Amino acid sequence: MLRDLKRAGLKMTPQRIAIVRLFAADLSHPTAQDLYERLRPDFPTMSFATVYNTLDTLAAAGLSGILRLGNAARFDPKTEAHHHAVCDRCGAVFDIDASSLAPTPGAVRKMRRAAPGFSVRTVERVYRGLCAACQPTPVASGAGQRVRNKEK
Repeated sequence: MLRDLKRAGLKMTPQRIAIVRLFAADLSHPTAQDLYERLRPDFPTMSFATVYNTLDTLAAAGLSGILRLGNAARFDPKTEAHHHAVCDRCGAVFDIDASSLAPTPGAVRKMRRAAPGFSVRTVERVYRGLCAACQPTPVASGAGQRVRNKEK
């Protein structure tokens, strides 16, 4: 990533090198704000714009992806085709291998009829739900009843 960023015309400052190193190792799909806050203790004079512009340049050069979830742009260091699962409670984002969820031929035909002449470059899917950590813990029916009886 650093080599390609230099080829894109950005000067390799210590701040940009730190941004790219932190980002490349982060599979959490961080926002620019997330990375800025983690780097600020080591680079107190670095601006948020430096972080955002570095990530935006990576995305524009095809070295990362951007996942738009609500108002936030989340950056993804993984460039191979893949989908995402997003937890509606905690906001965690997980990668899903694209080959495991390939579109059916019927879906592609329907898309072509709905948008004639449209050329598909990538298919991105975002699945929403609850991650394992946010799943409600099942309560045994007898235990729940005992609690209610104690309250009476």
